[in-house]
Amino acid sequence: MSEGTLRVRFAPSPTGSLHVGGARTALFNWLLARQHGGTFILRIEDTDTARNVAGADRKLIDDLRWLGLQWDEGPDVGGDAGPYYQSQRLDIHQQHVRKLLDEGKAYYAFDTPEELQAMRDRAQAEKQDFRYPRPAPLPTDADAAKARSAGRPVVVRFMAPSEDITVDDQVMGPVTVTADQLDDFIIQKADGIATYHLANVVDDSCMGVTHVLRGQEFLAQTPRHIALQRAMGYPTPRYAHLPLIMDMAGRKLSKRDGDVEVLAFRQAGYLPEVLVNFIALLGWSPGEDREKLTRDEMVRLFSLDRIGRANAKFDRNKLLAFNTDAAAAATPERLLSAFKDYIACRETPFAGCDDATLAAVLEMCRGFRTFPDVDAKAGFLFRRDDAIEYDPAAVAKVLHKGDNAGVTMLEALLPKLESLEPWTAEAIEALLKSVCEEQNVGLGKVAQPVRVAVSGTTVSPAIGETLALLKKEHTLARIRRCLAVTAGKEPNG
Repeated sequence: MSEGTLRVRFAPSPTGSLHVGGARTALFNWLLARQHGGTFILRIEDTDTARNVAGADRKLIDDLRWLGLQWDEGPDVGGDAGPYYQSQRLDIHQQHVRKLLDEGKAYYAFDTPEELQAMRDRAQAEKQDFRYPRPAPLPTDADAAKARSAGRPVVVRFMAPSEDITVDDQVMGPVTVTADQLDDFIIQKADGIATYHLANVVDDSCMGVTHVLRGQEFLAQTPRHIALQRAMGYPTPRYAHLPLIMDMAGRKLSKRDGDVEVLAFRQAGYLPEVLVNFIALLGWSPGEDREKLTRDEMVRLFSLDRIGRANAKFDRNKLLAFNTDAAAAATPERLLSAFKDYIACRETPFAGCDDATLAAVLEMCRGFRTFPDVDAKAGFLFRRDDAIEYDPAAVAKVLHKGDNAGVTMLEALLPKLESLEPWTAEAIEALLKSVCEEQNVGLGKVAQPVRVAVSGTTVSPAIGETLALLKKEHTLARIRRCLAVTAGKEPNG
């Protein structure tokens, strides 16, 4: 294959957010195109109006862009093979249906749903597989017009070939379907819209697609597509059907095992480059026992012959470990950019913070796994003073234990903190250390009561940095409120 001639496509239906299985399909197509200097096409297959979800196409586009999988042709970027919304290609599909009818390779059918069900019931009673009985002679245009006027549904069926069809799959190997297993399937519905089978084949051919990488669930339909290609005189692209993605129990991945949509992982605070690296390994192996890969390394190493036939398993613990390592290794600039994206796509207490503040929070929370950990550890800093809710277990353990030792410590610290200047992490740490020496106690006996007072829990970044970022007025206000709450003078939360 000459450089640049390879053309692949990702063709999702706008029925919801991008599933990780779809993201893997898009990624593998993108990697193959980038490795060969080819073209990656995005096509929105939106002709099934009953299942379309308003705005889902934009969500799919946003998900792909967040993953960094930019397309060369498609919505928002154009191209010579458009339109790239299937609903805008109806005339093209109808022309192909008309040609198949004129050449005697397709025919009209007028059966009602009840009549079709009766045929299936008879076949089942006779213990036979149902195959639609091809009429003889074939109905004419006049017959179709008469059926429509009578209110009957008029569809167009493709005349299945009388020969076996073998799918020479690049992953699964040769898969043969015998002629007696092929049926006269519908290629145009009663509303005049082409079915998935015809639209998919026509659009792939018109767009010059040379390789089709898609999920294994489509393999059973591929013989129909090859039959259509042969009937229309189109070349057959190379097919590669990707293994299924299962959960760790060996079941097909679904929401019962947790979130499975790209947007959910984005909102859960994962880095997009980590998710891309992880899903690349779902069925594909780069070799040499390698797992952590940059995008450029994936492009260089990707090949169809290293995609396995066995089902892949989605190991959430492994993904979390990947993200923990990547966050620890990331530059401050990369973390800040990703953190701002996380803040923009969900409700957090960090909204409105400037870059310097966010960068300081990230540095204080180094070692986190995903961005919600940052919220759990430092989010309290950006909530209202009167919105802090004191955890009863933390109050009992730190403030009330030992005859209210923690409360007594806060009462002793309050005037010292009120007079402290300058209000810096270093000065705060020095003050707390001096109190430890005066009272001959460990730092925990001093810092933990303050931590509970300002956060409501026993978890926060280093106490000096925490109070410095919280600022003096808020620190004092929270300590005073904590003392009032523990004395029963104010409600908790």
